[in-house]
Amino acid sequence: MRKAWWAATLLGALLLGGCGDPGSGTRAAPPAALPGDSTPSRTTPGHAGADTPGEERSRDKGGDRGRERKPSGRPPEVLYLGDSLAMENQDVLGGLLREQLGARYTSAPYSGTTLCDYLEGTGKDSLVPDKHKAAALVRAARPDYVVLQFWGNAWGYTPCMNGITYDKARQTYLSRYAADARRLTRQIEEAARDGGGRRPKVVWVSQGPDAMTPDRVRHVNGIYRRQAATAGDLVSDAGRAVSPVGDRYTWAAHLPCTAYERAHPAYCTEPGSGRTALHRPKDFLHFCLAPTTAKSRPCPVRSPGIRRIAQAVTDTVRAHRG
Repeated sequence: MRKAWWAATLLGALLLGGCGDPGSGTRAAPPAALPGDSTPSRTTPGHAGADTPGEERSRDKGGDRGRERKPSGRPPEVLYLGDSLAMENQDVLGGLLREQLGARYTSAPYSGTTLCDYLEGTGKDSLVPDKHKAAALVRAARPDYVVLQFWGNAWGYTPCMNGITYDKARQTYLSRYAADARRLTRQIEEAARDGGGRRPKVVWVSQGPDAMTPDRVRHVNGIYRRQAATAGDLVSDAGRAVSPVGDRYTWAAHLPCTAYERAHPAYCTEPGSGRTALHRPKDFLHFCLAPTTAKSRPCPVRSPGIRRIAQAVTDTVRAHRG
């Protein structure tokens, strides 16, 4: 009974929140800038009048004043793709990449998706339109890094998974997911070659703990690590930033505030206890602390989990650049 209640609660949150929205319709406009935040000015995929994903060309003046500033040389071009977690993260990640690395940034997340949605050749079974497939965007943007953030779509929401779910066909699900990771990497490589550019580094974003099936995320993160090792790509263990210290795959609603969060009280939601909230009540997946909406959107409020993930990804790109 307890498992059934958790499953029903989680499914409701997914369907109401970003993962329940296929992202194929008109998106809400980006949130207004919050004081002290680096909030990009972007046109997101699907927003009225937009034919291309948002590109970040200007640099914010706010952000982490104490952090190392942009290195010399050509700013990196970063392409960010993913599901509802990427949808809610995209503005914060774009702001940090621009502020700390001077990056040029393109994002095209679609809620409810998984790797197969970004493959060319999936046609009507995909929740991502052809113009926003990974290969199409690589040819257009010629990025230095392609950041991929996918929870894994274990519940079979997107048609391109052909109904394969973790709970009903565990090994089939994992085999299919690994095959899609290889195929997506190959399409990114081929698109870069066709466009006459250098092969971008793929950055696989590891996921935080799964409240329902902890072993699933452990396996999915293993797929990312093996694929990155085989192809010479990168893994950003952003999921560790939203996990308890020393307990990587145990889900937590709250964690101790970091030094940054203590210095910026808006990110330390329970200063009296020194803890901060990662999730809203009854939403065990998403990190946006604003109420979910029928149409997915970038998170409109400061949310500690989102900033932790975005900073970890930014740190991975910075470390690779040297």
